[in-house]
Parts: sequence; structure tokens; C-alpha cells
Amino acid sequence: EAAQLKKVNLQTQFESLKNQVNPHFLFNSINTLSSLIHEDKERAGQFIDEMSNVYRYLLRNNEEELVTLSTELEFIHSYYHLLKTRYGNGIEMKLNIDNKAESYLLPPLTLQLLVENAVKHNNVLKETPLVIEIAVSDEGWLIIKNNLQKKTITIDSSKIGLNNIKEKFRLLEQPDVKIEETANEFIVMLPFIEGLSGK
Repeated sequence: EAAQLKKVNLQTQFESLKNQVNPHFLFNSINTLSSLIHEDKERAGQFIDEMSNVYRYLLRNNEEELVTLSTELEFIHSYYHLLKTRYGNGIEMKLNIDNKAESYLLPPLTLQLLVENAVKHNNVLKETPLVIEIAVSDEGWLIIKNNLQKKTITIDSSKIGLNNIKEKFRLLEQPDVKIEETANEFIVMLPFIEGLSGK
């Protein structure tokens, strides 16, 4: 009974954390779409398709405790399309993922939160693009990093996104998420999950 109570408490905490995930890009996406409708109807149609993919994923997969990296990458392609349409040459994404890593597990929306965090805190300019890299290390960690070009205006940040990710991995009894900031880069390293303990 004590073990079951612990499990229920952890599940409750986990649900609470998932409810904090709130995609801030909604209003920006609507503004971008409004402009595209007048300028380029074909691109507006593509934008709507990708936006639909993003919200379908948000509604469907945030119900899950874990998803495959492959599933997350499919989602991040759609999410990146929205960002690329908005920022153009101001943003770039590089992927270096081995096929065998695509079956690894991680909490849903992890990549979206980290990409969103990079865009929120850095200048996104065509002269100096924000470059976001997603790769798998030789040791089997998922690495998400971006070049640092911090906004001069102070951004109000509750750090819910990063804390959410760290807490999810803690509740899943995984190694700690590693976060590093150098003079030039912001780096997040995530352990892959092979399965939940007790399942």
C-alpha cells in the first residue's frame, strides 16, 4: 500500500507538471498566418498544415508519459516550420541523430520546450542566425544546444520550461539533466530512458 501510494503521488506530481506546459507560440503563429494569407496563399496553406500537426501532437502526446525520439523529431519538424516561416534566415536547425537512437524514449514536448526557450532568450536575426543543434553523444545522451546571442532587453522568465524538464526526469528516476552555459553556447544534455521502473 505504501508503494502504491508513492506511485500515485508521483503520477499526480507528473500530471501537475504536464499541465504547466503552455505553448506560447500560438498568438505569434496566428499573426504570421494572417500576414501569409495576404502575401502567399500557398505558403499559408502549408503553414496551416504544420500548425495542425503541432496542435494534434500537443493534444495527443502530452497525455503520454514517454514518447520515442522519432515521434518528438517529427513534431519538432512541424514546430520548426512555424518558426522558420516567422523568422526566415534568422533561425537554423541542425540534426545529427543516428537512426538507432530514434527508438529511445523521452518525455513528450521536451524538444519543443528547449527550442522555444532558445528563441525566447536570444536574438533571432538574419545577419546572425540563431542556430539550434540536436544531436546524440557517443555516451548516448541527447544534446540540444544553441549559440548565445542574448537579448539585451531582460526577459521575464519563470524558467518553468527547464524546471519542468528537470522535474520530469527526476520523477522518472533518471539521471539529472545537465545544463551548461559557456561564453558562446547554451547546452542541455538529457539522458535517454529505456523504460519506467516498476513497469
